[in-house]
Amino acid sequence: MPTNGQPLHDQPSNDRYCRQQQFAPIGEDGQRRLRQSDVAVLGCGALGTVAAELLCRAGAGRIRIIDRDIVEWSNLQRQSLFDGADASAGTSKAEAAATRLAEINDTVELRPLVVDVRADNIESLLAGVDLVVDATDNFQVRFLLNDWALATGTAWVHGGCVGASGQVRLFDGAGRPCFRCLVPQPPPPDAVETCDTAGVLGSATHAIASLQVTEAIKWLTGNHDAISQDVVSIDFWHNRTRRVSLTEDAAPTCVACRQRRFEFLHGQQRSQTETELCGRNAIQITPVEPRIVDLAALAKRWDKAGATQQTRFFVRLQIDATTQLTLFRDGRVIVSGTDEIARARSLVDRYVGS
Repeated sequence: MPTNGQPLHDQPSNDRYCRQQQFAPIGEDGQRRLRQSDVAVLGCGALGTVAAELLCRAGAGRIRIIDRDIVEWSNLQRQSLFDGADASAGTSKAEAAATRLAEINDTVELRPLVVDVRADNIESLLAGVDLVVDATDNFQVRFLLNDWALATGTAWVHGGCVGASGQVRLFDGAGRPCFRCLVPQPPPPDAVETCDTAGVLGSATHAIASLQVTEAIKWLTGNHDAISQDVVSIDFWHNRTRRVSLTEDAAPTCVACRQRRFEFLHGQQRSQTETELCGRNAIQITPVEPRIVDLAALAKRWDKAGATQQTRFFVRLQIDATTQLTLFRDGRVIVSGTDEIARARSLVDRYVGS
């Protein structure tokens, strides 16, 4: 239908962002800053798909979409850029997202990266970005990202969501506080629920991702004074919001932002090693420091994820007809049904935690 005598598809490009520019804190100058920005979305699942779409619609100039996984049917309940065709084909998440986003806004430069983020490649993957959106599914990558951000002085927006609860905070990468002021060490795997063990509401992940992108837009448009200095935590099911103060003096001896020891970036805090088990179509993932895992607690968490078997020595989860995960009391995991290390790591992150 024409508007002012002009077909919609021929409308001036600035019409796309006119409502956003009318918002006084952004205006034309803020929109120009957005158009010149280079953003990375690290993880393209429940948070990442929503964050990437909102940034794309807002007019971020360049978006890197980084994810190691493929689209599965269980993703469709909350991961908004994917559909049944993607799940049937097992399309890589990063590529499927980029294809969909190009249809939404073809003025944005999209760069899908199908890769497992590690200490030896994070610098090349994120080089030159203005901000990173944390849409990862494990603590190890968050700690690595925190180190990299501090080392390069780059801002990033933390976000996490399990069940119906989530939290958000932007870290500016310039100094104190940092993510390790909030979480000094990665929690043990049997202490942390994941979306695959506790479930998750799509409405909650959409809301948390929206909060992340709002903080990102504040940063990218130069509205730094409007950024929350608190960790915003929301329980959407019980309608509770909590703000946790995180000041510069929150952790006076923080290893990362106070002592400038980037243990995850420099490989000093590698948490696990991976070994392909010859002839078995399986990957063994072994923690660097052995730990005692509460097998009964983990078996209970896995109860709704698939068939489980528990002995005094291990607990086993049958994920599907060909894929099996066996966790031993010392924290060692064998993922049967794959010879791909990235796939095995992804499954351990999802069902055990990192």
